Amino acid sequence: MNRKNTWTSRCFVLTVGAVCLTFAASANAQVQTETNTTAGTASKAVKVESAQVVYVSGNDLVVKMADGTLRHFNNVPESARVEVDGKELGIHDLKVGMTLHKTITTTTTPKVVTTTKSVTGTVFYVQPPNSVILTMADGKNQQFKIPKGQKFDVNGQQTDAWGLKKGMTVSATQVVEEPQTVVTQQAKLTGTMPPPPPPPPADVPILIVVAEPVTPAAPAPAVAEAAPATLPKTGTELPLFGLLGVLTLLSGLGLRLFRKDV
Repeated sequence: MNRKNTWTSRCFVLTVGAVCLTFAASANAQVQTETNTTAGTASKAVKVESAQVVYVSGNDLVVKMADGTLRHFNNVPESARVEVDGKELGIHDLKVGMTLHKTITTTTTPKVVTTTKSVTGTVFYVQPPNSVILTMADGKNQQFKIPKGQKFDVNGQQTDAWGLKKGMTVSATQVVEEPQTVVTQQAKLTGTMPPPPPPPPADVPILIVVAEPVTPAAPAPAVAEAAPATLPKTGTELPLFGLLGVLTLLSGLGLRLFRKDV
């Protein structure tokens, strides 16, 4: 007798196992699921990072951050764009001295995802408080895990898993609310050209060179011919005769000395 009961129990366990396999194959088609998402008020945070271009060659870029640190970006893609004075520039258009601004906008949106699952069927087997096997409208059996605290509607009355009996037609609804936070980021890169050199101070005169025309010099006035000297009315010719006498005397002495030497 005991062997017969044992054999019957084993057969029942095998039968339940077969039912579980049937449920696993068709559960998705029997449970009605509805999902709703409710979004809350989004918050935005804006962060701006500035840097100055100190080196650019090919696709390599080195910038100096506001805190003085250097950042090296090697192999900058050709598709990268920066908006400068309303124009989109590529990596090859950047110049040393330009200032780049990266504006990062972070949007945080809280959401609540509500999932409602509902099922109606006839109790085929129940193992409280963990699981129940229901016969669905199409005649197939499905096994369900019973969540903690789950209530079932039986002829308009609420009961738990311990109140379920074979043959009861029950309806169950499970509502799960899952809070989520969706974070999105948007980055925009802009830039400004280097400032022009400062003008000289107002109190420092600017050197201006003006070439003045050269005026030819006027010719020197001709020297007037000297008028012949005239002796004063009171002068005489005696000094002239005296000079001639001296010259004659010297000439005679010279000849005498010449002959004597010869």
